[in-house]
Amino acid sequence: MTSGKEPTVRIDNLWVRFLEKIVLKDITLSLWPGQLTVLVGPSGSGKSTLLRSINRLNAFYPDCRTEGTVRIRLHDRTIGDYPDSFPLSELRRRVGMVFQTPAVLPFSIGKNLAMPLRVTLGLTGAALSERVEWALREVSLWSEVKDRLGEPAPTLSGGQQQRLCLARVLALEPQVLLLDEPTASLDFRAATSIEALLSRLKERYTILAVSHSLSQTRRIADRVCVLKEGQLVQEMAGQHLKDAETFQQLMEAAF
Repeated sequence: MTSGKEPTVRIDNLWVRFLEKIVLKDITLSLWPGQLTVLVGPSGSGKSTLLRSINRLNAFYPDCRTEGTVRIRLHDRTIGDYPDSFPLSELRRRVGMVFQTPAVLPFSIGKNLAMPLRVTLGLTGAALSERVEWALREVSLWSEVKDRLGEPAPTLSGGQQQRLCLARVLALEPQVLLLDEPTASLDFRAATSIEALLSRLKERYTILAVSHSLSQTRRIADRVCVLKEGQLVQEMAGQHLKDAETFQQLMEAAF
């Protein structure tokens, strides 16, 4: 699956502490283009902390201390190590994150996309309109909202709001997508729509997602990584994911 490709993200010997509490212990993991990797594990095992380590959102916590390396290949350069001179704003644009609860801005549907594009990329006029439409088409939302762009974003359904958040990330041209339980707050139909979308997007993005649903994990994952008490204790792919009984046994052993 990864033959002939370099990893987009390479994590080596990563330790994360909050005050005296060790949350991640010596994590080594690579993420590859065209592959959807799913993180699973008990609550409190460090899954969200690992996601935040990649785009350095943990830097918002003053009591957080990080050791090790997270190297990210962004087009023609590789950035990494703690600290790094690469601007955090640019890093977080290239490594976009979508959270469990849809975080729509308190503006119109259109402005949720247009404002970040103006501020971050300086787009205006036709270029701005084209990018907004492109992003909404990417998440299969354009036909549902094209006549409602001036309406408040919170009037959308939960599934539509989550797709809008994903469109906002994609509009800024990321290479890596970090998804922290993106379907946890959605009903079955909306969750199924997001799953289908992710299966399509993985062909063009490197995706790392957290999921608490083992059935969902088996449906969408190319590879599964199990975290337990801050340590990476299991990785599986291919035949382990296809065989339901083997997958269940591995999960029970890991948990």
